[in-house]
Amino acid sequence: MKVIEIDGAAGEGGGQLLRTSLALSMCTGQPFAMTRIRAGRAKPGLMRQHLGCVNAAAEISGARTQGAELNSQSLSFAPGKPRAGDYRFHLGTAGSCGLLLQTLWPALMMADAPSRLSLGGGTHNPAAPPFHFLARSYAPLLGRLGARAELNLRRLGFYPAGGGEIDVSIWPAADALEPFDLTERGAPAARYAECYAPALPRAVARRELEHLGEALGWTAEQLRVAPARQHEGPGNALLATLEHEHVCEVYTRFGAKGVGAEQVAQELAQDLRGYLDSDAALGPYLADQWALPLALAVWRRGRPARYTCTELTAHAHSNFAVIQQFLPVKFAAVPQGAGWRVSVEPA
Repeated sequence: MKVIEIDGAAGEGGGQLLRTSLALSMCTGQPFAMTRIRAGRAKPGLMRQHLGCVNAAAEISGARTQGAELNSQSLSFAPGKPRAGDYRFHLGTAGSCGLLLQTLWPALMMADAPSRLSLGGGTHNPAAPPFHFLARSYAPLLGRLGARAELNLRRLGFYPAGGGEIDVSIWPAADALEPFDLTERGAPAARYAECYAPALPRAVARRELEHLGEALGWTAEQLRVAPARQHEGPGNALLATLEHEHVCEVYTRFGAKGVGAEQVAQELAQDLRGYLDSDAALGPYLADQWALPLALAVWRRGRPARYTCTELTAHAHSNFAVIQQFLPVKFAAVPQGAGWRVSVEPA
């Protein structure tokens, strides 16, 4: 089988190119060779987070690899068929459970039997999908595609200490995937915010929530100090959940030493206004991550699908390009109102 050659420095040039390549290589059986991995980064090559994804993907698919070592800027990956089973992967410290899950999830939903994952590391990390985003936003959309999964948060884990744990059950969906259009978010159903701040004074969470409520005009009933055990910290994640008829969006901002509660709340409020001021169905992060599972469904069924989003990031454009190298699909994006309309069609 022909080896797909991927320039790891193309486009956005980050770890997502690797994770998308691993996922689709396992789904399609196509081997790939990636060069110049993260070449434009301050620390180029495979970091521990990326290597954890490579090794987990190799275990699930029985892949042959070359270059799977720290700091390597080239990788060859030749998978076998994804194998259902019970797997445990621990990334150590605060490596993102969410990024690892999104690497393995597509392959396991293409397997021939249910699987169970136990993942250890960070559950709420900056620059990675938090657990609540995956559980409330991502998983329900995959469920509508026909890909059933259940996610359970056993323990919170924050950067840099980590120590978080999640369990995920994934059912086979290769023959059940059905693409659908997602161009409207539908009527609003619920809006609320939570602050997870273990091992920090309770006043920190209250101040962040109060500032967010003032910025958005939300009531006290919409602002919640979330339960968290002290040994799960220290950490500080301010989340806002926007439930609509057809989609649920979760936005997160993280507190840090030297960053005031008002600043954290104002940054999150700005994110939310950007979404609420648009009519698009998806925000920028969900729009990026929705591309891969939707493309799989379009490929399996040979039918097109569309979605609208508030913004198309550099990550999204890079993701589209890599997906098109593995699957016979074509992405097209055109401006629509204050956002974009993205179409995915069989090539």
